[in-house]
Amino acid sequence: MTKPFIDTFAELGRRLDGFGTETTSRHIIEEAIAQNGWFTEGDICAAVEAIRCKMLNRTALEQWMSNYTPTTTPADVALIMAGNIPLVGFFDILCVVASGHRCHLKASSKDAVLTRYIVDLLRDIDPDIALYDYDPKAHYDMAIATGSDEANAYFREHFATTRSLLRGSRFSVAILDGKESDDELSALMNDITAYSGMGCRSVSVVLAPRNTTPRLPKREAHNPKLRGLIATQRALRTMQRLPYHDHGAFLMIEDTEPTHSLATVALCHYSTLDDATKWLADHHDQIQCVVSHIPSIEQRVAFGETQQPTLWHYADGIDTMQFLLN
Repeated sequence: MTKPFIDTFAELGRRLDGFGTETTSRHIIEEAIAQNGWFTEGDICAAVEAIRCKMLNRTALEQWMSNYTPTTTPADVALIMAGNIPLVGFFDILCVVASGHRCHLKASSKDAVLTRYIVDLLRDIDPDIALYDYDPKAHYDMAIATGSDEANAYFREHFATTRSLLRGSRFSVAILDGKESDDELSALMNDITAYSGMGCRSVSVVLAPRNTTPRLPKREAHNPKLRGLIATQRALRTMQRLPYHDHGAFLMIEDTEPTHSLATVALCHYSTLDDATKWLADHHDQIQCVVSHIPSIEQRVAFGETQQPTLWHYADGIDTMQFLLN
């Protein structure tokens, strides 16, 4: 008999308490880093703790599920997950199981260790949970797939006749007005630097008033791969006499579009707030989160909160549960 969904995931949260402090989870961390050199111990533990606190709290799960009625006619859902940051596909697993459908998942090769660890815990808690391995030759009633824009093009072809929720590349933005407190700017550094800037919720463009330079603190990158990229960019820009602001964990450079390097963050100046909101509108389909304390910025996220999504924060602003249940 399958356990009630909330009981299963609340128990998962209990079992993840203290992750990284005991032998088994420390081995998992070591294996995950060996599999993906962009993962660090700090990032893995932060991802697990964010999931545990924001998504696996029983009260939050009950409140979230009060908005939905699980299906009584389960369908087969293909779930193809990204692997750019640790456990980035966890919320999709939770949604498919919560909806009452059967989840057939394919973990990214970059995040297979952590995903398998979580799936094994869920199967241990509830041996009858509807979690299965994805078969590329099988037919599925629905599909959820996340990846690069190139991968997204493949998904569109592969799932051409399947009801699908497909996600490509996005980035996040901060809009400053020059009145940010030191605490807000320190929190913004977390929004920029967490997971080496590899997540779609990582801020990679900062909009600031013209003739101002954000007073961001300096912080060193934890990942040696990222430190290498930053050193290369620093040397190149110095030789070419191209200006930059060195914040340790990234170089901030003047640009009106997201940069193509994890080592750099774009600084885009605006003359009026209307100019900033127009920039947002022009890039609407590419943006995941907007960080700001400016009241007129709609659906803004508080400083330091981009990497702490809750059960109500759906990727690309599309309610995954509504997709699964309608």
